[in-house]
Amino acid sequence: MSTPHAPSTTTAAHAHRKALGLAVSAAVGGFLFGFDSSVINGAVDAIEGHFSLSSTVTGFVVAIALLGCAVGAWGGGRLADRWGRTRVMVLGGALFFISSILSAFAFAAWDLALWRFLAGVGIGIASVIAPAYIAEIAPAAMRGRLGSMQQLAITVGIFAALLSDQLLATSAGGAAKELWLGMAAWRWMFLVCVIPAVVYAVLAMTMPESPRFLAAQGKDEEAHAVLSSVLGPDEDVDDRLAQIHASIHLDEENAHHFTLRGPVLGLRPIVWVGILLSVFQQFVGINVIFYYSTTLWQAVGFKESQAFTVSTITSITNVVVTFIAIALVDRVGRRPLLLIGSAGMAVTLGLMAIAFTQSTGSGSHVSLTGAWGVIALISANLFVVFFGATWGPVVWVLLGELFPNRIRAAALGVAAAAQWIANFAITLTFPPLLSAFGASIPYLLYAIFAVLSFVFVFTKVNETKGRELEDMDDHVPTRKPADS
Repeated sequence: MSTPHAPSTTTAAHAHRKALGLAVSAAVGGFLFGFDSSVINGAVDAIEGHFSLSSTVTGFVVAIALLGCAVGAWGGGRLADRWGRTRVMVLGGALFFISSILSAFAFAAWDLALWRFLAGVGIGIASVIAPAYIAEIAPAAMRGRLGSMQQLAITVGIFAALLSDQLLATSAGGAAKELWLGMAAWRWMFLVCVIPAVVYAVLAMTMPESPRFLAAQGKDEEAHAVLSSVLGPDEDVDDRLAQIHASIHLDEENAHHFTLRGPVLGLRPIVWVGILLSVFQQFVGINVIFYYSTTLWQAVGFKESQAFTVSTITSITNVVVTFIAIALVDRVGRRPLLLIGSAGMAVTLGLMAIAFTQSTGSGSHVSLTGAWGVIALISANLFVVFFGATWGPVVWVLLGELFPNRIRAAALGVAAAAQWIANFAITLTFPPLLSAFGASIPYLLYAIFAVLSFVFVFTKVNETKGRELEDMDDHVPTRKPADS
């Protein structure tokens, strides 16, 4: 148990700034996620031409990174429980750094796919550790806002990648054209990824370890220091540390009980809630907008430079609306935001499906003219608004909160792995669906999943707003939000 400590002289404002700074540093892993996810967006056509690939193989090269993400997420949670959160962050940054260099110098489709897979492992690790770490250092009253930093970093990473791609492609006169040192612009798009990788690894080496991990290792002095720095004078740090120890002691006594295993297809109900939240977040098709937006908008009549601009505008929209979630998640709650988002996404995706029924041509060689092109463009951006203000950040917040302490990192790893696999499935299936049916059928499918996500949230997802992490158990928490 904890021992008495001298009263902290940390002010509340300073503690909140410290918590925010740590959340931002951890969320750089989300930046890696967003940057790498979208850097391929500007390179995909050039890669397809350079290596003479079919649309199916191109889709696989794009999507294989997501399988690596699933592997990284699955293993990252377990490594975090053994090594600590910050050491695993450094590992993720190192893998991403190495893979970025090797991807830039790829000589064939197979080795590019291999390095993309390795990048995915690093990103998958980062995607698990950031929400777990943020949830464990954040005061309960601001945990939702700080947890939203993960999605904000993802959206900023997407924007930075699209902007970087556009600048490099424009400078070279096209992504396939030579830029500097005899290398094509698309190769430089990958090489730029080393910058955020280095930043992330360096930040991780300077961050304090999670107080819950430190307490579990018997390092009470260090845990107390971290808690004091982020909670401030209004919180009883000794009492909070005692709560953590009580939670750890309870977990140890019930080790056989606090596992991922359960009666529903081998997993506990709360783990399935996390998995399905992750799957629905991807099955609404959000990453189709960012992975293939340039290709898609070229297919409906935009020139390459115009398509880059539209994609960049869409990514800026995604960044801006994330601040809506940051402002509301600790006031309105998690569940209402998800319900609003599901309804809005269903309507906008339905409008996109209708608009593309009016396209001319077939497969990927289609065009939308007149009002239908405008409707599709507006609907796509409104879809991004609804996703970015709700499902994008709120799912990451919930994944950091839902699970009891003993299984948090491991359960988050399973849920994140499911998210990456769902992302892989959507990314891999979109090109052949687009080629065979045009854009209308894929967007109709995504609209149906948005409707199903509304039903799932309404019937199965409960509120975690204002609850301390030590109060979470292996049951789904009550829907009535606690006062905060």
